Amino acid sequence: MNPFSFAPMAVIGRYTASLRALREDIRTERILNSLPADIRKDIGWPEIYAGRRSWHRPD
Repeated sequence: MNPFSFAPMAVIGRYTASLRALREDIRTERILNSLPADIRKDIGWPEIYAGRRSWHRPD
């Protein structure tokens, strides 16, 4: 069996995993943003996490 026959599947798997992680991060951010302002302040959201992701748009 050719060892390179599974290479495209590995690339697709990594891409799928990164999309899943991105979706989960966006969902988490939406949930955190929906919390009351005083709770967000207590946990340090979004100040602590603003630079954590490259897709995050600074406000």
